[in-house]
Order: sequence, then C-alpha cells, then structure tokens
Amino acid sequence: MLKRIDGMREAIREKRPLTAEEVLQLKNFYRIGLTYTSNALEGNSLTLTETKVLLEDGLTVSGKPIRDCYEAEGHAEAFDYMFEAANGGDLTITEATICNIHKLFYKRLNDNAAGIYRKHQVIITGTEYVPPAAEDVPAQMEHFVMALNERKTAEHPVILAAYAHRKLVDIHPFEDGNGRTARLLMNLILVNKGYQIVSIPPVLRPAYIGALRIAQRDKDPNDEPFNELIAECEIESQKEFCRLFHISIKSAAD
Repeated sequence: MLKRIDGMREAIREKRPLTAEEVLQLKNFYRIGLTYTSNALEGNSLTLTETKVLLEDGLTVSGKPIRDCYEAEGHAEAFDYMFEAANGGDLTITEATICNIHKLFYKRLNDNAAGIYRKHQVIITGTEYVPPAAEDVPAQMEHFVMALNERKTAEHPVILAAYAHRKLVDIHPFEDGNGRTARLLMNLILVNKGYQIVSIPPVLRPAYIGALRIAQRDKDPNDEPFNELIAECEIESQKEFCRLFHISIKSAAD
C-alpha cells in the first residue's frame, strides 16, 4: 500500500506546480471537507452542505446547536493554521504546535481550556482504555514530541502521521477535542511531506474506532489495523485529487 501511495504521489507531483487559484480552491475544498468529516466523527450534526454555507457565507443553520457551529468555525481556523505550517518548509513538531491547533479549534467552546493540558482525569466511554493521569500529561507530551521528531527520518510519512494521531489520542492531553486535534496533526505531517489530506468519512467511524481500540488494548496491542486504515484513506484522497485534476487514476497507480 505504501508503494502504491508513493507511486500516486509522484504522479500527482508531475501536475504541480498548481496555479495560485488552483491552490486556493484545493485548500477550500479540503477545509470544508475535513471540517465536516472530523466533526461528524465526534457527533456534530452539521451536514457537508451546512458546513459549506457556514464557512463560506457565514450563515448559521436554523435549529442546529450553536456548539456545532462553533466547532465548525474553530476547526476551519485550526485547519488554516495547519495548512500554513505544513507549507512552511522543513517541519519540527513542538508542543506549542499541538497546543495552537487545539486552541484555535476550542477557544469558542471554552477559552479557558483552549490549548491547555487537562487538570483532571478523563474517562472514554465505550472502551477499557484509561488515559494517563493529568499530572503525567506534560511529561508524556514532552516525550511524545521528542519521539515524533526522532522518527521523522526513519519512518514512512504515512506511518509517522498515523503514529502521531494514535499517540496523541492515547495521551488525551486536553479536556475535549483530542480527536480533531490528532487528525489535524496527522494531516500537518502528511501535507508537509507532499501527501494528500486524509479525511475519515463518518461511514468508517466503526472501523476507525475499532482500529484505535486494537492499538490501545492492554493485551497484544497492534497498530497495523490503524495504519492500514490511514493508508487506505490516503489512497482515496489521492484518487480524489486525480479526479479533480483529470489525472488517470490507473496510470497514476501503475
């Protein structure tokens, strides 16, 4: 799968450089799409069309919770930060990077907790996994960032991005919004390395949650199902790019 991804990546690179207008349109396409899917995975009720209307026209949807609108606006702002950082050259992930992503997403919901490590224990429903104690979060985040940067030259970017996502939700450093922060961090790594933005559609939520649970279980934890899921989503995103720019998918895959 990684060989196929890298082959598709090279075919996509031949299409570049894109014009300034194409870059802007592509950014907006993924900005809306990722905001919709990432929020929908967490139970946000806005549809793709409603997300588009809110972000492009500034119009809220009658009957929808105001929190859902705040989540969409915050995610879009965090996406802009991620996209700019990803295109800023050689990338070194810092704790400040991760905290800034969370702060931009969460500040409309609870400004006092935005970008701040949690001060209490969190319990994740539907799983036996227990995140670390609040007092252990700063040390675990420091170790995580160090390990992430040490791995960046040794691991395939797709595997590195999956690791970043999975490890951040393991630590669960914030009171809420950890999944969305993790998915933006994952895409920060992918875009910086010339890969496509991974969007996990709501229909894959059971597989997505299940793969995370397998990676987090006490007995025989296994990252492979989660890595495969992220790789599959990367391939689908590459296919979408090929469709948008009239690149033969078969030729690109070959």
